[in-house]
Amino acid sequence: MPRIVTLIPSATEMVCALGLEHQLVGRSHECDFPASIAHLPVCTEPKFEVNGTSHEIDLRVKELLGNALSVYRVFPDTLQVLQPDVIVTQTQCDVCAVNLQDVELALDSWLGKKPTIVPLQTTDLSGVWDDLSTLALALKQETYGQTVLNTLQARMNAIAQQAKTLRDPPTVACIEWMDPLMAAGNWMPELVEMAGGFNLFGQAGHHAPWITWEALQKANPDIILVLPCGFSLSHIQEHAHTLTSHPLWSQLRAVQTANVYAADGNQYFNRPGPRLVESLEILAEIFHPQTFDFHHQGTGWAPLLLEQA
Repeated sequence: MPRIVTLIPSATEMVCALGLEHQLVGRSHECDFPASIAHLPVCTEPKFEVNGTSHEIDLRVKELLGNALSVYRVFPDTLQVLQPDVIVTQTQCDVCAVNLQDVELALDSWLGKKPTIVPLQTTDLSGVWDDLSTLALALKQETYGQTVLNTLQARMNAIAQQAKTLRDPPTVACIEWMDPLMAAGNWMPELVEMAGGFNLFGQAGHHAPWITWEALQKANPDIILVLPCGFSLSHIQEHAHTLTSHPLWSQLRAVQTANVYAADGNQYFNRPGPRLVESLEILAEIFHPQTFDFHHQGTGWAPLLLEQA
């Protein structure tokens, strides 16, 4: 049985969904689901202080990237001790998680046969399924992987088909970063449409775009979702003043009608893995509460505390 190290949370969740949790021997500092993998040795760490406001974190990351430095550190000594046969990483975003170059650098001085590196590279929903199939193939779980894939897609298609029957889709702005302002891209526009919403910013298969407050005001969405990468619900609420203190905030229709929601981007939307199904469920019950209720309120999403304005 191959010994597996996963250096991105979505890959850890995929490995577990494939029934191979018992073969995991190491994880990244961000891998925290399912809770049963918490005992595994941590093989990475960020090179910047992860606590603070959106603006502070943005400056720290840009400083590292501006100096041509990686945002994360991989522990080569830990990998040597663990002796994995397979290491799963990603090539989609240098900011979100350890990337392929980080892993290759850590293996430069590797003694003996080097492990196989499986880089996940999704930028849209079909890419998520491709990554799951790629991983299943690499881990010799093609048949079961197809079963898992079929089940996930069936759950999502059922929601999408029901959402298609609903009238008047709300216009939606998904905010992936609060300062500077960034909309969600990649697979998020597809999820919004599947859940019965009309996505205003970002394109499927493209990285998240920076937007201006003036553009947000002009679009004037019916619903605003705040789901910053790496932020929990409590962290979003704690730093909501970043948005609510802006002069244009109170002029937005979604604010005036109390249709602004915090969504757990850290656990759901920003992880291109099996729990994108739950991410779609969250969107569906926010957009159409009279039709959908998957009981995610309070854990996956919550109304933003607008009284902070």
